[in-house]
Amino acid sequence: MPDIKTLYDEDFLAWSQQQVETLREIARAGSNQVLDCENLAEEIEGLGISQQSALGSQIKRIILHLLKLQHSPAVNPRHGWENSIIDARDRIEDLIKRSPSLLSDVPDEIDEQLPRAARMAIRELGKRAELDPALTAQIRATTYTPDQILGDWFPPEPQG
Repeated sequence: MPDIKTLYDEDFLAWSQQQVETLREIARAGSNQVLDCENLAEEIEGLGISQQSALGSQIKRIILHLLKLQHSPAVNPRHGWENSIIDARDRIEDLIKRSPSLLSDVPDEIDEQLPRAARMAIRELGKRAELDPALTAQIRATTYTPDQILGDWFPPEPQG
């Protein structure tokens, strides 16, 4: 295992999880150090959780816009949806660069965010009067792979 400083620099999430575990061990051992180990552990744990939350938020944004690109015949907002996807992918790349262990969370986050993004896409496309029951069912049934979410993939342009 890399030393603490190296781990901090190479994978912040893994470092924070290790620090939380160590602080809780110190607290359980009843150390006489003037440290508020349990609250320090909670705060550090919160930093790791915020990175996981940021990952989920960006994945949800990507899925929402992929769904709209894939299922909307609209031409005008497509460029904005594509730019949003590119920005979210860049943000995820930054998160994973700082915490490579987040990469293993991507499949679970996709599974968690798919139904949420589908609800949003259905709501937004419904406001644009682009929705019927069959399209609603298609949106709910759509899935994406980690490569589609994180890579350069975009759905084909609508046939019009």
